[in-house]
Amino acid sequence: MAISLLNNISALEAQNELNITQNNLQKTLFQLSSGSRINSGADDAAGLAIANGLEANITALTQSSSNANAGVGALQVADGALAQVTTLLNRAVTLATESATGTVGTSQRGALQAEYSQIQTEIDSIGSTTSFNGSSVFNSQPASIFLSDGQNSTTISANQINLTSASLLQAAGQSATLSASGAITAGDTVTVGNTVYTFVAASNAATAAPSTLSAADATGATAQTSTAAGGAGAVDVLIDSNTNDNVQTQLTNTLANLAAAINGGAGSGTVYQAGATANPDATAVASGLSLTLSATPAGLALGDSNGNASNAAGDVSLATTSAGLALLGDDTAGTGLLATGSAGTDLSTATDAQAALTAINSAIATVAADRGNIGAVINRLQAASNVESVQVQNLTAAEDQITAANIPQQVTNLSEYSILNQSGISALAQANSAQQSILKLLQ
Repeated sequence: MAISLLNNISALEAQNELNITQNNLQKTLFQLSSGSRINSGADDAAGLAIANGLEANITALTQSSSNANAGVGALQVADGALAQVTTLLNRAVTLATESATGTVGTSQRGALQAEYSQIQTEIDSIGSTTSFNGSSVFNSQPASIFLSDGQNSTTISANQINLTSASLLQAAGQSATLSASGAITAGDTVTVGNTVYTFVAASNAATAAPSTLSAADATGATAQTSTAAGGAGAVDVLIDSNTNDNVQTQLTNTLANLAAAINGGAGSGTVYQAGATANPDATAVASGLSLTLSATPAGLALGDSNGNASNAAGDVSLATTSAGLALLGDDTAGTGLLATGSAGTDLSTATDAQAALTAINSAIATVAADRGNIGAVINRLQAASNVESVQVQNLTAAEDQITAANIPQQVTNLSEYSILNQSGISALAQANSAQQSILKLLQ
């Protein structure tokens, strides 16, 4: 090779090799200091994309496991509260059993009733004040636990529990039945609670709500609060007068309209004055020529207007002025109608205490079923949390295989590149000094 003053090729080559060594040494130092094989997208673009996706899965699963554990905590609070309710109900069994015997006097029953009332108050207190993380445990919204791996998700919900003494101790089966025994005519009324249901003919209905009644079909449905006679709390119910229907079908459709009015839904045929509000005191089920009304679970009873069943304040009165509707059990004995709305909540007499005992035992079974449902959800959440923990472990291992630096290999590389770096610097120094030999030729 000719000796040149213009360029030092040897020095340039040594410099290039030294730059390569420096870059490799820098990558090695990055990996050793961070522990990660991928410190930028340039290191491994595909590996970085996979690792970031796995990390998102791990993050979602970790939080889902926390969600599940929080859900377990909330349900355990509910279970503990229900355990205390069971203890209170067991004490109530003792009180009711004692009050039901004939050897207990009136004053003693009064003391038993006082304690029983306190038990009911405490159950109500537990239902209204038990909370987890600032939210009520017993409410109309069941606990919903959201679980996700970042791509797929599921929600685990516990059954709704409305914990009140009335809902637990109110005797079930409070109902009365209306039977169509003849023609129902316009102006006839049925009163359920504070709402009066007035039967109207198609022509009157059309006048009341012309925009929503079909003239082609007079089988119509229920009404909302009427603006006609009756004022607030009055609801119109359309009489089926369709000439295509026989008498029995007309009565069946009319009772279906009454049931729909009580339930706040659409009746048989064309909807007329839609949007009726459901009766807060009772629900209705129409079947053929009869209609069964059931008191809502608010500690109320159904009674007629003739004094044959309880009509005390708070009870649901059931009255009819229709000659075509018979109130089954409407006799002096009140057959077919429950006499009180407080069954299960009173120990004032031996009879009341026996009814209360039945209601208390039913309440104990209800609470036990609720605790069983809670326990099942707790087990499911714990299982889900365990699965998520295993998933986090396996996904972390997979991410580690992609991103973690091979430390022994990098230590070896560090030694190699350190030596090459030192020798490269020495070689560059030698290459730079080699051209000084040209000065010898000029001497």
